Amino acid sequence: MILRTQTGHDFSQYKETTLLRRVERRMALHQIERVDEYIRLLQRMPAEAEALFRDLLIGVTNFFRDPDAFEMLQNRVIPDLFAAKPAGGSVRIWCCGCSTGEEAYSLAILVQEHLQSLSQTYKVQIFATDIDKRAVDQARSGIFPASIAVDVPAKRLARFFTQEEEGGTYRINKTIRDLLIFSEQDVIKDPPFSRVDLISCRNLMIYLNPDLQRKLVPLFHYALNPAGVLFLGTSETVGEYVNLFATLDRKWKIYQRREETLSAPRPVLGTFILPAAEGQANPRRPAPAGRDEARLNLRSLTEQSLLDHYARTGLLVNARGDILYIYGRTGQYLEPAVGDAAGMNILAMAREGLRQELTLALRKAVVRKETVVCQELHVKTNGDYTLVNLAVRPAAPEPSGAAPDLFLVILEEAAPIVQPPAAPAAESPAPANNRITALEQELRSKEEYLQTTLEEMETANEELRSTNEEMQSVNEELQSTNEELETSKEELQSVNEELSTVNTELQTKVSELSRVNNDMNNLLAGTGVATIFVDLQLKIVRFTPSATQVINLIQTDLGRPVAHIVSNLMDYNRLVEDLRQVLDTLTPVEEEVQTKTGAWYLMRIRPYRTLENVIEGGVVTFVDITQRKRLERAVESSHLGLTETILSAAWEPILILDEKQLVLTANQSFYNHFHFTPETVLKKTVYSLADGRWDLPQLHRLLDEILPLNMVVDGYQVTGEFEPGIQSKLLLSVRRILSEPARPGMIVITFQAG
Repeated sequence: MILRTQTGHDFSQYKETTLLRRVERRMALHQIERVDEYIRLLQRMPAEAEALFRDLLIGVTNFFRDPDAFEMLQNRVIPDLFAAKPAGGSVRIWCCGCSTGEEAYSLAILVQEHLQSLSQTYKVQIFATDIDKRAVDQARSGIFPASIAVDVPAKRLARFFTQEEEGGTYRINKTIRDLLIFSEQDVIKDPPFSRVDLISCRNLMIYLNPDLQRKLVPLFHYALNPAGVLFLGTSETVGEYVNLFATLDRKWKIYQRREETLSAPRPVLGTFILPAAEGQANPRRPAPAGRDEARLNLRSLTEQSLLDHYARTGLLVNARGDILYIYGRTGQYLEPAVGDAAGMNILAMAREGLRQELTLALRKAVVRKETVVCQELHVKTNGDYTLVNLAVRPAAPEPSGAAPDLFLVILEEAAPIVQPPAAPAAESPAPANNRITALEQELRSKEEYLQTTLEEMETANEELRSTNEEMQSVNEELQSTNEELETSKEELQSVNEELSTVNTELQTKVSELSRVNNDMNNLLAGTGVATIFVDLQLKIVRFTPSATQVINLIQTDLGRPVAHIVSNLMDYNRLVEDLRQVLDTLTPVEEEVQTKTGAWYLMRIRPYRTLENVIEGGVVTFVDITQRKRLERAVESSHLGLTETILSAAWEPILILDEKQLVLTANQSFYNHFHFTPETVLKKTVYSLADGRWDLPQLHRLLDEILPLNMVVDGYQVTGEFEPGIQSKLLLSVRRILSEPARPGMIVITFQAG
């Protein structure tokens, strides 16, 4: 049921032994001992149902399997197919269960060889079908391994195949490939191809139970044209349908279609037979002891059938003759058989004179599904003979659904034969004629019994051949599995050696990594440079001990975002924004920052690059520049004092700006001329003087555009309200003094009347 639901294919009518063997194989692979556990595995893992489906498809095939059989096709069957067709006619062949295509291509080669020997043209279509989609796809490609040279004769191999340069595989020629049409088909449920002249279905029915085999044979009869040919495997036959097919070759199982008769019903395929529910008794086997309900049903069925036929003694048996229920006294017909008493079989217990006829009658009833009657049998009872009438008829199922294939054996003592009055001696028949008639009747019975025995032996032989083929298939699978295990063992050994080598290399790399890590930790701690490493999410990855003096960090802060950490910096809160800017633009950022303790640091933010030049975060370093700042301030103070002394002697108004255009100092002439005081000038921008009246476009252009290019500007005219209510013109001379190379310094502005 699980396979049917997940794969769409019904295996309920396949042979139970094959199914059990495949299921046990899958259970062994998963180390499962109980069937219910494996069922849960199938329900939980659809892939396991697909794997079981693949295992159930036995694809054992090869080119020209049984060469003598294909020689019979080549010499007798295929010429007859074309001989019955007019010029330009169509020849249709169906290869059912083609697997990977070897058998279908073998038929196509034989057909092509015959076509080349004819002077007329025909249209040939070979339909190759199989239930396995993967096998059909492989067959459709027409590529086969080099091992086919064992099965294909050298001349045909050179004529119909092309060997690939790479891999040594063989590809079928296009002339052969064009004859075939490959398709995925389930012969059990899908409609068959019709109007075909030859059906090749070899070694497929050996995996199906007898009920399904009895359905397939009429199906093939329906699909064939009149006088069409059915080609089966060496272990397969048409069974009881000898009225549908004539035997062309008994050894190689080649049959020819006969005209359909009314006694040959055509069953409908695709009916799914529900399996027996758990705990339900198998109707084909004797009911187990202790099942009162089953025994009552059997008794009811037996009594009802006996009442229908007014019999005093009856036995309900299955198709094998196993006794399921006994009604009436059977001592004068049956006696216990020698051997194991666990099971009772009516054929083994029948008395002398009854056994032969009972065996023949039961077989006829099983095959024909009709009542068989034998009159006046001489059964030996207690040293004498009793005349017995025997009837074997199929048991009618109950409306509730009694088990099929049950038969009722009815035994009753025949009425004594009343001798007619003695006739004159001249009119009475000769005693010799009566004796001859009795002997002929007995001889016919013996012949029928022998024929039945021979058919049973043939059936048993076919089953043994089928079992042998299955065993060969299992043997091939075991050999293949053994080779795979050997290959896996070698691969595992190779993998183990590789793992040992990789383990040694990893141990070496771990040692090197530990040493490099120690060197790096000592280097970072020894330089005294405060360093913080962050990832792409701006979370702290690592920091040096010196970084705790700049930002309040402890060891448990690893993994926390930088934004959550409190810093000791004054007038700087753009660390997160600067980090994101560096990660976005990959442009380093430098900034001089001061801590709350008065220490100065040069902060540099750079992207963190791996050896593969991949950006994985950022690096923030803080270099202590406190001493340098102190020296700069001292130098600036000394320069400023000297400058103020020089400026005080000048008559022109002079203004000195720093690199940010803030007023550092001015001479007394500047204060007197413009009526400013030091409090309103110092540390102010030049544009904010006189309540913003100095915020002039000419002054902006001078300081922002012209001065950085020329460094020295003389006689630059500026017009504005430099004094309250008075518009005047001034000529400015501007000089920039570089404090360090390539670093902007102080700006000196000299004012003259325009």
